[in-house]
Amino acid sequence: MTSGNPLGKPTSPQPPSGQPAGQKPAGQKVWRQRRQELEHRIRSCPTDVELYRELAEIYRKDQRPQESARVLNEAIRMFPDNESLLWDLEEAKLARSLQQYREVADLASKLQTNEVERELKRSKNDWAYRRIEVCKARLDRDPSLTQLHFVLAEALYDCGQCDDALEQLEPLVGLDEYSPQAFLLKGKCLLELGREGEAMSALRASALRRSVPAPLPIRVAGLRLLCETAERLHVDLTLKHYRNQLATSEQELVQSVADNKGASKS
Repeated sequence: MTSGNPLGKPTSPQPPSGQPAGQKPAGQKVWRQRRQELEHRIRSCPTDVELYRELAEIYRKDQRPQESARVLNEAIRMFPDNESLLWDLEEAKLARSLQQYREVADLASKLQTNEVERELKRSKNDWAYRRIEVCKARLDRDPSLTQLHFVLAEALYDCGQCDDALEQLEPLVGLDEYSPQAFLLKGKCLLELGREGEAMSALRASALRRSVPAPLPIRVAGLRLLCETAERLHVDLTLKHYRNQLATSEQELVQSVADNKGASKS
């Protein structure tokens, strides 16, 4: 939940040494020197919040979220009400949880044992619960962060709390900006709950509404679930229609991907 930062609207610290935001300085030596410089400046000027934030950001970009959290916890002890520090600490916690999940998933792809499977399930749940924790905290601080309801719903769905996920999706299905993906996730939740008729209605709203056309990947995902569900329920008449729509949408998606690749090369 951190890439592209779907968890809200962070205010990033200034990048080090005039580098573009989010870009690591060229060479590990320069990176290490900047960290050392910031550590020294913090010791001599411990009241400058932006020094802590920049150092924490460097650690996080360098795949060291635990060190990032250490720096931010130190800063928060001095500035407990600083919302930017709280935000950055949440980002560090998310980064660490995702890092652990990816490490275990990589191990599970190589070692298929019961112990590794248990650890994979544990780390996956931790990633979901961490997102839930952060989303709820951010919504408490700023209820206007509407997009967090969707991120929270995804995390609730991932850990099997489908009724709670549906509650978070309710305000989004009426907003054109969010409704296609909200209806898609609503359909998935309803399928998990065994409410297949309601699920098909939500999936149709996600994939087939003319008033709010869904992005192609969402349309394809919704139509695939519609086809699977209609086939399982033996709804043969509409199944043929869904399959035709799916075939057309998949062709459009393939063409769109090819066009984007061509545009990126030119």
